[in-house]
Amino acid sequence: MQKKNIRKLLKLPLTELIVEANKVRKQFAQEGVELCNILNAKSGACSQDCKFCAQSARHKTGSQAYPLKSKADMLKAARRAKEIGAERFDIVTSGDKLSQTDFCIIVDTISEITKSIKIKMCASLGSMGDKEFLLLKEAGLSRYHHNIETSQRFFPKIVSTHTFDDRLKTIRAAKHAGLEVCSGGIIGMGETWDDRIQMALVLEDLQVDSVPLNILVPIAGTALGERPVLSCEEAIRTIAIFRIILKDKIIKIAAGRESVLKDFQALGFMAGANGMLIGGYLTIRGRPVEEDLKLAKQVQKLWQA
Repeated sequence: MQKKNIRKLLKLPLTELIVEANKVRKQFAQEGVELCNILNAKSGACSQDCKFCAQSARHKTGSQAYPLKSKADMLKAARRAKEIGAERFDIVTSGDKLSQTDFCIIVDTISEITKSIKIKMCASLGSMGDKEFLLLKEAGLSRYHHNIETSQRFFPKIVSTHTFDDRLKTIRAAKHAGLEVCSGGIIGMGETWDDRIQMALVLEDLQVDSVPLNILVPIAGTALGERPVLSCEEAIRTIAIFRIILKDKIIKIAAGRESVLKDFQALGFMAGANGMLIGGYLTIRGRPVEEDLKLAKQVQKLWQA
């Protein structure tokens, strides 16, 4: 879709835009709400300077820091993810690169989870190359998560310790290894509508499989700690635009949905979302799982109405 046509969509009244996005979802996207659960398996002390992140060592947020959790702890978390109804379980670690020791532990853990717990496995482990991705795939990993965060133009204003191209290189390596890719970013960091559109177009070009949309939750102590919170209307409009551009991809509403969308979370699914994270985020608590499972059932009924 050309940029000029996308910009025309921005001028539509929100109700009309939601209707258009829902039509695209019905025509192209998979049925059902994909539910994912993530584990913050290694937290804090990150050398990178992402301005939004509580885990950067450059920020003073009071965020908990700890080394890689044990294999037993990760297995326990995977079992809980399956028990609460998650379709996918994602092991997430802080930092740009893992040590060889930590990488081997995670590969072994993914293999065990895949064999004994039988939940679809995802991982977000920072920058990697072909060799590492092949080992992860052999262990049973099905999808790799690596956000591009924002547009190429706006990226240097958010991160300076690595480049947008570094992110793309990792994504392409994951795809080259035959893995699905989950990649999205954060809205509400001060980017323009053109930045959001460009971000969606890059994700379309990369042919990623799943797109998590986070809404910035300003965290005291980070460089974006004083940012005003995005309005519910703007967040819903962004979800709709992403659905229209990305057509058949899973669009997953993640961090910020509780605090920004509040009682209008179901509207996010009518605007094109068809996935969500349940059970909390990396450093931010989520809603009780029971409420999210109830929401997923309500969404299914709304889609069928």
